[in-house]
Amino acid sequence: MRDRATPSGAHWLRVLHFPLVRLLLLGPVLFLLAGVSNGLWGVTFADRPLMAVGIALLMAILGLAVYAAFVRIVEQRAVSELALPKMGRELALGLLAGAGLYALCVLILATLGIYRIEGVNAPALMLPALAMALSSGVFEELLHRGTVFRNLEDMLGSWIALLASALFFGFRHLGNADGNILGALAITIEAGLLLAALYMLTRRLWPCIGFHVAWNFTQAGVFSGAVSGAFEQPGLLKARLEGPELLTGGAFGMEASLVALLVCTAAGVAILIMAARRGNIVQPRWRRKG
Repeated sequence: MRDRATPSGAHWLRVLHFPLVRLLLLGPVLFLLAGVSNGLWGVTFADRPLMAVGIALLMAILGLAVYAAFVRIVEQRAVSELALPKMGRELALGLLAGAGLYALCVLILATLGIYRIEGVNAPALMLPALAMALSSGVFEELLHRGTVFRNLEDMLGSWIALLASALFFGFRHLGNADGNILGALAITIEAGLLLAALYMLTRRLWPCIGFHVAWNFTQAGVFSGAVSGAFEQPGLLKARLEGPELLTGGAFGMEASLVALLVCTAAGVAILIMAARRGNIVQPRWRRKG
């Protein structure tokens, strides 16, 4: 008589489908690819900025392909969060929001006399910032929102996932050259909240990627600001940032300033309220019906 017991392959498939296992399998792969990307554009091709941009773009495409392949093969579902329909529109809106929000922070500091523009540099100086923004924007969103937040939400619900992913995202920046606890806390609150809320609202990664890329590029490539205590090179504008560290963010960059904290947190809370009103809050597994 044929054994009708569940095949061993089905057990392995169940294990692979568990959110924590998915996180532990995909997370390190994306982290490794991000490290390779940073090493290539930031070290190997640092003296060839145009090549660095090309390498960062190719590595970003590879990261997206690895993520999509994992979802299709292991999770066995359509990659809805990276679906191509509306990708261009969502990327554009994310880029506009990221650049606009950072420009608003600069405008506030300029009004206070803390940020002063003194001239314009050669446009070519924007290329290293573009390479940095492409790499960090894509890989950090695939890792923090696409992998950490999404899988924790599936297991523990939206609120716990939001808190845990924001803390992980913020405190990862302690490893940066000029990382500090205030900067890590600021990113946890302002960016960890805003980007997770944006994913909760749209259930798509393209707006998050667009926002992240534009924020980092505008910060460094346009306004010549330090990015998260890890990237500080001149961009398009020659600028002077002088004032209390509470407002300038110090060596960590404007992300650690009170201005960015208030502006981005307010935006994040507004987006989170919109997500809640749309019914996009996921309950923990033990509270779901069925």
